[in-house]
Amino acid sequence: KLNLVDLAGSERQAKTEASGERLKEATKINLSLSALGNCISALVDGKSKHVPFRDSKLTRLLQDSLGGNTKTVMVANMGPADWNYDETISTLRYANRAKNIQNKPKINEDPKDAMLREFQEEIARLREKLQGRPGGGGGG
Repeated sequence: KLNLVDLAGSERQAKTEASGERLKEATKINLSLSALGNCISALVDGKSKHVPFRDSKLTRLLQDSLGGNTKTVMVANMGPADWNYDETISTLRYANRAKNIQNKPKINEDPKDAMLREFQEEIARLREKLQGRPGGGGGG
């Protein structure tokens, strides 16, 4: 599974002078980014038992990437112009919080296959134990 999402940046609405449909779109982007930030904070915090993935379509879509069993890469883009300073700092803080998410990946395995593997490991351990016993390990 591969998710590629362009978050389009935190739009400073007064700065962009957006109006009409563009203003509505920017508002929705900011709400999604805010919901994503809440999920990131809950995952990084460690104290929170509930991560609000259902707060937006974006966080629901990225649920596996944020707290699941996947490898995730976040690319934070910023502009070099001095008038982008506030957005650059905000982006860097956002990316730094996301960087601190610790996933605990596990092998996707059929439960029956997992049980079979565990039994095989147990058999191997018992054989080693028998081999190590004095007078053990020979024929019966």
